[in-house]
Amino acid sequence: MKVEKGHANIYRLTLSSYELAALISSARWVTEGAKGDLPPEAINNLKKILNNYDNATNKLLEKAP
Repeated sequence: MKVEKGHANIYRLTLSSYELAALISSARWVTEGAKGDLPPEAINNLKKILNNYDNATNKLLEKAP
């Protein structure tokens, strides 16, 4: 995952197809009422994506003037 700052309040995220699919499927699960439990492997995948996001935004903040 890569996060870049564009103009004003615009950010550009570069995601792998795997990361995008995990985010979309999680959003779909939530919006459809979050019925049933999210499988443990899905939770682990989301934790990795969030960690990648945190790392990418930290790198972006380090570059900021």
